[in-house]
Parts: sequence; structure tokens; C-alpha cells
Amino acid sequence: MNRALTCVIAEDERIFRDALAALLATQWPELQLVALCEDGGEALEALAEHRPDVAFLDIRMPGLNGLDVAAASTELSPDTQVVFVTAYNQYAIDAFDKGAIDYLLKPVEPKRLAATIARLQARAVSGERDTSALAALVQQLQQNLPAREASEPLVWLTASTGKESRLILVDDVLYFQSDSKYTTVVTREGEALLRTPLRELIARLDAKQFKQIHRGTIVNLKAVAAITRDETGRGSMRLKDRPESLAVSLSYMPLFKAM
Repeated sequence: MNRALTCVIAEDERIFRDALAALLATQWPELQLVALCEDGGEALEALAEHRPDVAFLDIRMPGLNGLDVAAASTELSPDTQVVFVTAYNQYAIDAFDKGAIDYLLKPVEPKRLAATIARLQARAVSGERDTSALAALVQQLQQNLPAREASEPLVWLTASTGKESRLILVDDVLYFQSDSKYTTVVTREGEALLRTPLRELIARLDAKQFKQIHRGTIVNLKAVAAITRDETGRGSMRLKDRPESLAVSLSYMPLFKAM
């Protein structure tokens, strides 16, 4: 190939993220790393912006995980080859060996990475892609991978309105929106401010109920009345109990196909 291939790495643990980047720099120096992502939201935006040849995705990340990102990649960047990175043992990921999708176990071993690189390079030359196989694998993994041990989702928030502090039931929150220093909490009754950054907040919310729809917005799906898509592919969410609509960025739209 005449051009250098590009890649994105998405891994929430810095030690593993940096280690993989260093190994790739040694074993595949021609590969151009275009984005190092700390979470699934950043990975989605990187896929939409760069359309990389390869994406190394950690399966377990707060908020959007690697499986969510991979599912969206079939629409955002269908030519991207996905390599899942996981801490699970061979028994838990037998599904990988039944398809053309690569995986790496953490901590990544140089020998294993070398074999993965060889397959990626061969597919890049042949142009082989199988988005249907990727979609089927993602669905299987979502159903069969062990549940993540985690603390209970947040139930109450302490937010400020002027000089007062309010206790807000998380289930009553319609959406969260980040500011330069604060996170705005929006309910039917109005707005309040949190000092917790959006990145930290999404890791503590119920992932089935709260979804990120933009770099700076998390929405409560129970509060959504409808979602529409314009001619550019971007979306707009209409809420049940507020007059404003929320923008859904292009990179997040594939997550809401069923709505």
C-alpha cells in the first residue's frame, strides 16, 4: 500500500493505553496513531472524524463500552478493522475464534500483538471486511460476557442552586450538560449545578437508563419523547417535560437506531 495505515486506541486505563501505544510504535512503526481515547464517547468521535483503518477497543469502559463503539463503527466507519482488547480469559472469549475479528488479552504480549498485526496488514491489502460478522460477534459478546462487578448506580445527587444545596433524585433528572467548570443538572423543576465532571458522572449512572448523546450531554432515556435525524445525519431529541430539544451528534446517532 502507498499510504500509511491509521489507528485509534480506546482504553480507559492509562497504563494499558500507553503500553499498547508503545508496543505498536515498536512493532508497527509505519502505523499512524491518530487518537488516544479514554472512553467510548471519545472513541466514537474519533471514528467519525478520522475513519481509521484499525481501532483497538477495550471491551470494558465506563459509559459506552467497546462493544457499543464497535456496533456503531459499522455505520460510522465501516472500513475500520476492529481489535478488541480484554482482560477475560480464553474460555470467556471463544466467540472470537469463530470469526475474522481479532482480540488481545491484557496485558498485551508482544508475540500475540505481532500475529494480530500480520492479520491486519493482510486484510488491509486484500480489502477484506465483514461488518455482518462483527455485528453478530458484538451481539453474542453482549449476551454472554460476565457481568461487570460495579458499585450500585447513583440514586441521589447533591447539587447547588445559588447559595442553596438541593438533593435531587437521579431518576428525576432529564439530562446532564457540561459547562467549562460545572455540570448542569436539568429536571422538570429547573436547573442546578454539580462539580462532578461528565466523564466521572457517566461511570456512576445506570448505563441502561442514561446515555451520552454528545460530548457534553447525557440524557435520561425515560425523558425522551422522540428522536429525529436531519439530512446531514445529525439527530435531535425531543423531551417529554421540557420545551428544548437536545442535539445528538453524528457520531452518537448509530446508538439510537431503534428509537
